[in-house]
Amino acid sequence: MKKNSKNIENKVVEKKKNEDHKEIAISVKDLHIKYRSLKKFSVKKSLLKMRTSHMEVFEAVRGISFEVEKGRILGIVGKNGSGKSTLLRSIAGIFSADSGSIDLHGNSISLLSIGVGFQPALTGYENIFLSGMLLGFTEEQIRAKLKDIIEFSELGEFIYNPVKTYSSGMHSKLAFSITAILETDIMLIDEVLSVGDIQFKAKSYAKMKELIDDTNRTVVIVSHSTETLRELCDTILWLHDGQIKMMGDCDEVLDKYREFMNQAIIAKEEKKKKEEEAVKKALKNAS
Repeated sequence: MKKNSKNIENKVVEKKKNEDHKEIAISVKDLHIKYRSLKKFSVKKSLLKMRTSHMEVFEAVRGISFEVEKGRILGIVGKNGSGKSTLLRSIAGIFSADSGSIDLHGNSISLLSIGVGFQPALTGYENIFLSGMLLGFTEEQIRAKLKDIIEFSELGEFIYNPVKTYSSGMHSKLAFSITAILETDIMLIDEVLSVGDIQFKAKSYAKMKELIDDTNRTVVIVSHSTETLRELCDTILWLHDGQIKMMGDCDEVLDKYREFMNQAIIAKEEKKKKEEEAVKKALKNAS
């Protein structure tokens, strides 16, 4: 399936005309991000044996570098555990880099992701103001958009309930509504378009395309839906085990990615089949 959005094609043509004057919105240079966790922990044993617990280190992002031009729509793909969400959260400023750098060149930024950015004990109404202020908007600016945010979210009276009582669908509706109405220079989207009822999916998808039409806005989308990425994006970054495996034209990268994933599925099925045959053979020899 090839992308058919004329708006995106027009944006690509316009950017090609101005390649000599390109403006960078996001610069990532030699980025490394590690997680540290205790493999096994027992307070009692640690005190009695006076031993330090073993610290396990996992490097989620391993020295990646890339740039995103202003107005581009970058899609990020990769298998589970490849570092996609970690990268997105580091660009948003939620995670700190162990080494390397991220430069947003003075652009405002927002992140749409389930479980990020809300205080569970506060109401949806209160979280609108909290989220808006964290994005750099004043109370006056938020109040001017408040009615539009609540209407778009379709939460009705639930907007006055604590967010901890919300379903994942309600959470995603409010998160998307805040970011879509309180427009920032850079929008980061982590699978939010795939959550919610059918009607809201269609509405949020249409709103996203409307936002993308603004050539001054830069968007980064993490999604497992290659169809969505083909439709919305003009560039794809393929992450694999924390490193960039490929970055470039949307259709070219996604075709290679799909081929790779299909081969991985086949290999996994063959391995499972061989293991089952080995078990059967062992049982037969034992009987």
